[in-house]
Amino acid sequence: MRGSTPLAGRVAVVTGVSRRAGLGFAVARELLAAGARVLIHSWVPHDESQPWGADPAGVAELVKDLGGEGSRLAHVAVDFAEPAAPAEVINRAVEAFGAVDVLVANHARSSKQSLTEVTAAELDLSWAVNAWASVLLAQAFTAVHDDSRAGGRVILFTSGQHLAPMSQELPYAISKGAIHQMTLSLSDALIDRGITVNTINPGPVDTGWADPDLAGRVGHALPAGRWGRPEEVARLVRWLASDDSAWITGQVINSEGGFRRRVM
Repeated sequence: MRGSTPLAGRVAVVTGVSRRAGLGFAVARELLAAGARVLIHSWVPHDESQPWGADPAGVAELVKDLGGEGSRLAHVAVDFAEPAAPAEVINRAVEAFGAVDVLVANHARSSKQSLTEVTAAELDLSWAVNAWASVLLAQAFTAVHDDSRAGGRVILFTSGQHLAPMSQELPYAISKGAIHQMTLSLSDALIDRGITVNTINPGPVDTGWADPDLAGRVGHALPAGRWGRPEEVARLVRWLASDDSAWITGQVINSEGGFRRRVM
């Protein structure tokens, strides 16, 4: 990547920044280091409902660790189950920094329900948070994006559901599959405006959510003998947000370190 601050002057929105161990925190830190101004989004109640729990020190400390709110960092907490939330996040970034150039829709609702357990309510909630919130974020972003500013970027996140079955977490897999499938169509809708749309499947990343048994089995299936690290995903996001990636759009990028699911 050319230059030490390739994103200087640009404004990024990063969703799903609730835990310092998570991908969102690493992405926000990387984009700030690359010179961007960043609005981060969090929703702690989701983490509180999951086995891994919320960040032990809280979001206030997370924000402080990123440099604190000010001329380069802003924060908003909203629930993407609410239809108005995506536009609220984008509009808050415009209020804080005057523009939005890069959208990183990193947030996700995790949901472990098999076919015998799955409910309509959970399908609806996962669909809302993971799938249609990503579309509405892209819609709100493009509504305010100034096409005279270079580097319009939308970066989405899927999972590995297109590479192997995820039958024990159907609401999550189905909604993440929708993100995989929307990538090319969103790209086509926006490329004439100079805005690229790409999606990352980060593979197994050590963000503290896996139990020891799963961590060991997955680690054995990764040639490096370890899980991916959040900062490795963050560097890919930074590249996709930069001018160097301008010729790439409509792609789903599997960044999995050679993950061999067959040996798990």
